[in-house]
Amino acid sequence: MASNLSEARAELSLANRIVANEGIIDAFGHVSMRHPDIPGRYFLSRSRAPELVTPDDFIEYDLDSQPVRQPTVTQYSERVIHGEIYKARPEVMSVCHHHCPAFMPLLATGADYLPIFHLGAVGGIRPPYWDQHDEFGDTNMLVVKPEEGASLARALGRNWMVLMKRHGVTVAGTSVRDCVFRCVFSARNAAYQVQSMTIGDNIASLSEGEARLAGAISGQTTGLVRAWEYWSMRVAKAGGIARAAAAKSDKKPAKKSGKPAKSKAKRR
Repeated sequence: MASNLSEARAELSLANRIVANEGIIDAFGHVSMRHPDIPGRYFLSRSRAPELVTPDDFIEYDLDSQPVRQPTVTQYSERVIHGEIYKARPEVMSVCHHHCPAFMPLLATGADYLPIFHLGAVGGIRPPYWDQHDEFGDTNMLVVKPEEGASLARALGRNWMVLMKRHGVTVAGTSVRDCVFRCVFSARNAAYQVQSMTIGDNIASLSEGEARLAGAISGQTTGLVRAWEYWSMRVAKAGGIARAAAAKSDKKPAKKSGKPAKSKAKRR
């Protein structure tokens, strides 16, 4: 995990590129991180496609989504999504808002998200829906007002994912890596679920107990580390950044014996 602010910013930059490379986000959407040292602040990139985000792109905000220092670059208009969730949920350390195509059939029909394989448990069973129109009437569908962000945060409640009708999905996590893990595997599950719905209505879902136990696996095993290393490698192969500090494992370097190495003379 990131141990200082510069590493944290590098990890958040990589997170943006991972969700883009994995098809969760395209030109629109964003991943943020609560400030690791100041809980009342968070980092979110300037307005640009996530696949291009670098550690220098982040703007520091307070929980009212006001920049701590006035930026000279454009800002995301939907930053209140992040600020209001951080305000409502002190344990949340990262937020992602996306419009992944895998979810669109569910969002258009109002069908419940159901975990149909173990990794899909990270999205929960039947996570809540939020319909902006119910409270705010006709809008341009962007969540730009503090009261809109607060309404979304209330809909999220104690869950880790909220589905936004005719719009997208917002995911919360206990860390940047946890948030990315939830985004990727909930999207995979949504795609499998929609494909299953074309075959029949009798879709097998995890039980509540199975979902609870399976959902905890990533935080209790090496699964999160394995996935992060894998996704980092894929970003690197795609020509993006994959910093060693963000992808390093928990292995300790081997201790040196202290004995001088014996030189082996070549025999002639």
